[in-house]
Amino acid sequence: MADALSKVPDVEIDPEGKFKYILVNIKVKGGTDNKVIVRGTKSAEYHNHIFEKVNPAMETLGLECSCLGGGKIEHISNDKKLHVFGESTGYGKADHAVTVEKIKSVYKDYEVTME
Repeated sequence: MADALSKVPDVEIDPEGKFKYILVNIKVKGGTDNKVIVRGTKSAEYHNHIFEKVNPAMETLGLECSCLGGGKIEHISNDKKLHVFGESTGYGKADHAVTVEKIKSVYKDYEVTME
């Protein structure tokens, strides 16, 4: 089951714009293997809308989710810049330092900053 974790991308965010994001811990049901993922999209009016899409998708892989908090991301693809800031009213503030490290591992040639 641990390979189910490796199949889940660490970061899935919109290619451009300012949008909400959540930091999610996923783990194998009944196990201890886990990892943290970043999900963000402009289509979400509220942070919980992102979780409502992520959770069922992870459950079909046999994984459990818990939201670790949220915030916002500004993605300026022309300048190769990502800025992490803000917080979620419902989930609280995500650990932006964790988010930035996850993003840097995927967007290697980007300048990634946080507030």
